[in-house]
This record gives sequence, structure tokens and C-alpha cells, in this order.
Amino acid sequence: MTAPASQNLAPPLAEGDQLTVDGLLLRVRAGARRKRFALTVEPDASLTLHVPEGRPSREAEDFVRAHSAWVRSKLGVRERTRPLNPAKRLIEGEVFRYLGRTYRLTVSDDVSADGRVRLIAGRLMLGTAEAEDPGRGRAALVDWYSRAGCAWAAGRLQPWAARMAVSEPSLEVCDLGQRWGSYKPGDDGQSRGRMSLGWPLFQLPMHLVDYVIAHELAHVRVPGHRTDFWRLLGLALPEFEVRRTELDELGRRMWMGEIAADKT
Repeated sequence: MTAPASQNLAPPLAEGDQLTVDGLLLRVRAGARRKRFALTVEPDASLTLHVPEGRPSREAEDFVRAHSAWVRSKLGVRERTRPLNPAKRLIEGEVFRYLGRTYRLTVSDDVSADGRVRLIAGRLMLGTAEAEDPGRGRAALVDWYSRAGCAWAAGRLQPWAARMAVSEPSLEVCDLGQRWGSYKPGDDGQSRGRMSLGWPLFQLPMHLVDYVIAHELAHVRVPGHRTDFWRLLGLALPEFEVRRTELDELGRRMWMGEIAADKT
């Protein structure tokens, strides 16, 4: 005896469901206005399955299997490019980078009263009080990167601006989250714009910091990333594509400010 057709159909998927297909775990997003299935590989390498409302899970599973090669290739790309940013401990001997070179941390009571980090004889000097307080210690290190980076970049701005025939913007080094740099034009179109560089940038080798500076200076003349933007950047820095690729690879390994608990 043949079962009724309704019994052959798996139950429909609903918003928030999870579906596992051949080892792939997918979060379900259901939409009444959606007509077709779709897949999204999220930045954190999780998978989202977009489904029309009321469609059975069997159809969704068939769709995922039909596109499994695409999904696995995208997951491979996500894995190769996902951030590997390490956490740092505020302890004696911890390694920090500045302009491509490595420096060891020294924790000492013999530091200036203002609690500022300083680079002395090849060692980054951090006060004991700052090392014992993760918030203060992180702030002191970020402040040092910001001060040292701003002083270094200020000497690079004019040569690159002259090479690209653009006006030299004002400069700040600050926390930009995951961005390396940004450019904001003057409010009235006449005053100097402002270039902002993220403090983690200054862990990278000099030639990659130069790339970011040149990139942001190109925005003085060309907003966005149209063809003429890349043409201008290429005139000043013909190897910009090589440097951009290197930045993507090295950048995901830089310290972005996370402090790890000292479990020693």
C-alpha cells in the first residue's frame, strides 16, 4: 500500500532551524517573499541557508548537496583568510612588533610616572602597575603605537603626497577597528582632509605601511575604488597589487589589542 503523498514530504523548514547535510551545519533563514533557495558563507565560516517559507527540508537538503562543492571551496577560502590575530600577555619577555621588527616587553617599576610605554635599548618598557591591570596595560601599549606610528608616518606623508600630486592631509593614528586606514575630505571642500591610520598597522613592515599611506592618499583625489583610483595608485606604486596581497596575509596575523589572561 502506498503512503499518502503528504507523508512522503519532510516537514517544512522554519526561521532559526538548523540543518545538517553531509557534515555541513547550516542555520536556516526563511522568508515569505523568497522564491529560491540560496546559500551564504558568513565571515566566521558559518553557513546560512535561505529558504522560501513552507518548503520541505528534503528539497533544501537536495539543494545543499547540489552545491556542496561550491560551499566547500568557499569554506577553504574563509579558512585561508580568517584572522589569526593572537592575544598578548602583559608579562616579561612577551613579543611585540613595530615596523616589521620584534621587541621584547620589560615589566618594571622603573618607568616614568605618567605610565607611558617607551622603547629603550631595544625593549618596550611597561610599568608594573599597567602590567597588572589589563585595561591600563592595553591602553598604554596602544598609546605607544599611536605616538610612535604618528611620528614615523608624518615623515612619509609629504614624499608620497608629492609623488601623487595631491595635497597633504592632516594625520592621526587611532583605533579604527579592523580597518588599516581611512581618509575624510575637508568639510568645505577647501580645507585639508584627514587621514586616519589604525595603530595595529605599525606592527607591519615599512613597505606595507607605505602602501596603506599611498592608498589613502589616492582617495584625496579619487573617492571610492573606481578604475581611476587604482590607476592613480599604480602610477605612484606599480607593485601595489603585490603589497595588497602581502598586507592581507600578514595583517590577519597581527595583534589587534586582545589581552590574554596570564595562566602561568
